[in-house]
Amino acid sequence: MAAVLLLPQRIVSLPSHLSLSPSRSRPVLLPSLAPLGRRRGARLRAAGDRPGAGLADQTTVYNGVYGPWTVEDSDVREVLLYRSGLVTAAASFVAASSAAFLPDGNAAGDAIRQSIDLLYAAGAAGLGLSLVLIHIYVTPIKRFLQALWALGVVGSVGTYLAAAQPLDEGLVQYVLEHPAAMWFVGPTFAALTGLVFKEGLCYGKLEAGVLTFVIPGLLLGHLSGLMDDGTKSILLGVWMVLFTIFAARKFQQPIKDDIGDKSVFMFNALPEEEKNALIQKLERQTEQ
Repeated sequence: MAAVLLLPQRIVSLPSHLSLSPSRSRPVLLPSLAPLGRRRGARLRAAGDRPGAGLADQTTVYNGVYGPWTVEDSDVREVLLYRSGLVTAAASFVAASSAAFLPDGNAAGDAIRQSIDLLYAAGAAGLGLSLVLIHIYVTPIKRFLQALWALGVVGSVGTYLAAAQPLDEGLVQYVLEHPAAMWFVGPTFAALTGLVFKEGLCYGKLEAGVLTFVIPGLLLGHLSGLMDDGTKSILLGVWMVLFTIFAARKFQQPIKDDIGDKSVFMFNALPEEEKNALIQKLERQTEQ
């Protein structure tokens, strides 16, 4: 069920009360849904956008389930911030995790270990930004991922103040030495797993699909104590490589892909009366 709910709207069946098929007709939005303040030309462009796709032209009109929509400057900024959050999370994680592969006494490794909690905090902040800006059609799923992130942040702060600090240890070091602490910091990584699952499902990204299993596999292996250090190191290395690829490839996608079907979000923001009026209008157009 979750997989169906996360699919892009263009491949999800319409609700039973709507008989409109986007492939057969082009619905017209009510005036309240029409994009406002559209400016000619695109002042912002993301790497990987090609002519005719993504941000190609803000005068380009896309046919959504509930009507036509266009890419605005605000949409571009939102998508770039979303991707920047993912890059921050990936870069922080890779930098922090690299300490596991550097020997004691190595200058770079020692520097990373001393700042590893700051890297953890930066990564969590980047993930939080992306979860605020992520486009998911089903709002409760988005709120659930955000709640997991918040629970993990509160658990991390609580674990540090109540357990790690009295022992004069950092949070990450404490979690490594006390696997049971994963119960408190784990929800943040559960939120990350949900995000990469959504990305893998919607866009068919292999690295995201593999991460969906690697992340919980490694964390549960550490929590249970059933996984040896060698296996942990292998999974950690795989996580680092795939997370880097995942974040980098986000900038190869057209901007419009991360927006999704904007007409759905515009429709969801309408009052109930206007929603019903629009649905009735679309049904009349279909009958005609």
